[in-house]
Amino acid sequence: MEKFIFVTGGVVSSLGKGLAAASIGKLLETRGLSTTIIKCDPYLNVDPGTMNPFQHGEVYVTEDGAETDLDLGYYERFTHAHITQDNNLTTGQIYHTVITKERKGDYLGKTVQIIPHITNEIKRRLRKVSKDRDIDVTIVEIGGTIGDIESLPFLEAIRQLRWELGENYALNIHVTLLPYIKSAGELKTKPTQHSVGTLKGIGIAPDILLCRTEKHITKEERDKIALFCNVDKEAVIEAIDVKHIYEVPLYFKKEGVDDLILRKLNLKREDKTLKEWQTLVLNRLKHPKKEVKICVVGKYVSLKDAYKSIYEALLHGGIANNARVNIIKVDSELLEKKKIEKELKSAQGILIPGGFGDRGVEGKIKAVKFARENKIPYFGICLGMQVATIEFARNVCGLKEANSTEFVKSAKDPVISLLEEQQRVVNLGATMRLGAYPCKVQKKTKSYKAYGTQDISERHRHRYEFNDHYKDIMQAEGMILAGVNEKQDLVEIIELKDHPWFVGCQFHPEFQSKPDKAHPLFRDFIAAALAA
Repeated sequence: MEKFIFVTGGVVSSLGKGLAAASIGKLLETRGLSTTIIKCDPYLNVDPGTMNPFQHGEVYVTEDGAETDLDLGYYERFTHAHITQDNNLTTGQIYHTVITKERKGDYLGKTVQIIPHITNEIKRRLRKVSKDRDIDVTIVEIGGTIGDIESLPFLEAIRQLRWELGENYALNIHVTLLPYIKSAGELKTKPTQHSVGTLKGIGIAPDILLCRTEKHITKEERDKIALFCNVDKEAVIEAIDVKHIYEVPLYFKKEGVDDLILRKLNLKREDKTLKEWQTLVLNRLKHPKKEVKICVVGKYVSLKDAYKSIYEALLHGGIANNARVNIIKVDSELLEKKKIEKELKSAQGILIPGGFGDRGVEGKIKAVKFARENKIPYFGICLGMQVATIEFARNVCGLKEANSTEFVKSAKDPVISLLEEQQRVVNLGATMRLGAYPCKVQKKTKSYKAYGTQDISERHRHRYEFNDHYKDIMQAEGMILAGVNEKQDLVEIIELKDHPWFVGCQFHPEFQSKPDKAHPLFRDFIAAALAA
């Protein structure tokens, strides 16, 4: 029978429920258990694909083409769990399914209600993932904060599921905040007590408390929390702030979280250390031998989560090269007005990530030109590849009015144009080229050197592509078409001759990078930047 861990959060948002769920998954995998992690998001959007990055942060793309919450990136980076579209539930998806069934008459004229119809659909989806994949433990993260109206159907569903499964088959972990009041010089437990009280009012009693704190918890404070929240003393876990997120599994291990979970779920597994992970964190991440500066040029740089996977993949590239990566965030809109040399002069490498819309594009094109002319290692991802193509067409091929039809529909030289399959698309949601597609890498290229193979598969999220009509003129002037999707004849990777390292890819390699297995392109980009 399947076993579940339900992760909820209280007091404030952004406490790190996703990171906690991923870290718990890491610990359980180390103990020999198979896991998967599901995120339940309480918003009415069917997925975050059409949401502004300033609203939601980045959109994470799974191998099967689902646009999902960025927490699923944590799940894949920390664990070996197979993450698909079934691992992200939204209120919009659930209601859409139930209403569609009602329209078809599947409920035989019954009154359709939150309970049981919505909650039953939530439970059905959660159990389906667990059963279909024959998973030992399914971890379910409930988005939002306890007390939010929109989260109630999900909370009621896990309350029912916990009751249906019975003791030793499910447990509840509550992530809460212990704020430190500087003037009083102490941590305050009352917010945690209120949060747990609200959770109990819904019918859910936490088995384990993960207490986010910037100061160590004293024995007296731990005892007080245990007493007033009605949990075991050993179940009050100190989740102290750390410098690097990859330290979290180590701290949870130190606090005995994995032993506690196994005991409460009546599971017996050999205890194992996180020796390799510890070496990675304590040596290569915290005490690297080298240092490198990378400029990330984008229009969402003011928001930390907008390029979350990019920043993590750069960090992974640094780990692979035993180097600390210092990321300098540069607003592409400001580059349109300021002197490029002043903003990018310290860059050892320049990266331009994906994005949509024409805002800040000319600043990105200026950054590409600066990298090309000054022989600075350049890595363009999705839109970063497209602006590199536009810059090359304008300033090397002499096509002064080259552009993308995304920005200028009637461009004289549309070197980037709408995918043929996209030309009749009306609805915006989940209609881009999404998910993993194959690519054939040309030998004797920087990309082939990185991958070590010609056949690769990478994840996509785009509507526009390299215009094949300009292949010949681009190649004649020194552009290398280093990777192609042979089935659809789409250019996937471009490189430049006579440049130390200049790579643009239409796909998103950041989604397949892990701290202990950096993506080959990020690894080699950092290596090139160190050598610059």
